[in-house]
Amino acid sequence: MDKVDEPMAEDEIREEDEDDEDDEEDMEDEESDEKEEQGKIYLPGQPLEKGEELVADRSAYRLLHQAQTGAPCLSFDIIRDDAGNSREAYPMSMYILAGTQAARTHMNNLLVMKMSNLHATTRSSEDSDAEDSDSDDEDDEARAPVMTVASIKHQGCVNRVRCTHVGNKVLAASWSELGRVSLWDLNEQLRAIDDPLLLSNYRKRTEQGDNGAKPIFTFKGHLQEGYGLDWCPTEEGSLASGDFKGNIHIWHLSGSSGGQDWYVDQRPYNSHAPHSVEDLQWSPNERHVLASCSVDKSIKIWDTRASPQAACMLTATEAHGADVNVISWNRKESRFLVSGGDDGILHIWDLRQFRPTGTKPVATFKQHTSPITSVEWNPDEATVFASAGADDQIAQWDLSVEADNMEETDIQLAGLPPQLLFIHQGQTDVKELHWHPQCPGILISTAHSGFNVFRTISV
Repeated sequence: MDKVDEPMAEDEIREEDEDDEDDEEDMEDEESDEKEEQGKIYLPGQPLEKGEELVADRSAYRLLHQAQTGAPCLSFDIIRDDAGNSREAYPMSMYILAGTQAARTHMNNLLVMKMSNLHATTRSSEDSDAEDSDSDDEDDEARAPVMTVASIKHQGCVNRVRCTHVGNKVLAASWSELGRVSLWDLNEQLRAIDDPLLLSNYRKRTEQGDNGAKPIFTFKGHLQEGYGLDWCPTEEGSLASGDFKGNIHIWHLSGSSGGQDWYVDQRPYNSHAPHSVEDLQWSPNERHVLASCSVDKSIKIWDTRASPQAACMLTATEAHGADVNVISWNRKESRFLVSGGDDGILHIWDLRQFRPTGTKPVATFKQHTSPITSVEWNPDEATVFASAGADDQIAQWDLSVEADNMEETDIQLAGLPPQLLFIHQGQTDVKELHWHPQCPGILISTAHSGFNVFRTISV
């Protein structure tokens, strides 16, 4: 079992320690300077001076852990489990599905992971440094998070992966760089990561190339690879997949076996063509309604009961000044969407205000300084969402916060929007984030540098 290391998220500036052997004459002045700098808050965009570095203020987190998986996983999903909802007791456990992007095509895997023994952040880094090392070692060992992994060989890099429950099975859909979308039954892997003996046997068979983990269905009808992929939350077994050519295909499960009886409509929804479909999101409460965003800078709403030629019901043209990379549909207030683009801008949309031309967002935030790579509404709080960007920042937002209700702070004086609750740093090239649907406030993010699992004091 691989251990999960502690993270290096970055929120606070700490000066490098002065040499203890400095001239006594200058020591008083140096100590005074250090006291002034200690605890200084880092504001986004603020340049670091020589000798400064960013370190985590652990008191700003309720939970904070980091995990490594070898090859980077640039897409993942959270697997719902039977441990109950609204879980806030520590230590925590959670199940994750991820897909690798290894340097060689044949070296890629789907990873079914269990992260366990996730303890709360109860001590500041300063306290930890000062404590007795012997007792620390024993305590740290007992509190060390653990990650257990069962892998499945995957042909090609995994562009995107999503999972769902169909009957008593957990199924995954994976987008391969080779231009195909495959479905997988994850039940065997989930049993293995819960049982050391089963996991040992599973790994032995995997090494011998005989783990029986083959796709239960593969669709090769897309003309090119893609990123768009989403399971419908209100109709079991319905899936949408979109490719770089602008084609969206709708999948359905024929019968209730959860096995091989899959039907994919060969007629694509192609109003975006020839521009790439970057993201897809089913409505949280209407099983025939789907949203898409594209390199053509638009966001479209589809009714899948109509024929493909007539299915596009609403369009926000020029939704962004560049490619629209990601969208998220509010699960609590389904009239709202959030979108993020290559322009680094976040837009909030009210679907009731979509017009054939001139649709305007109801709110706009320009905090990220690079393309937006992921957005998602909090499943429990209608006004809260998170965003990630190529600027290596993850931001938490709350639309209910208004400037009139806030006292003037350093953050306000820096020109940051009052709706910005928290900025998490420490990962390189963040690609995707998800709120845990059963553990309130827990965010999981993946990047080239690995996974972060955290909960801030703000949400």
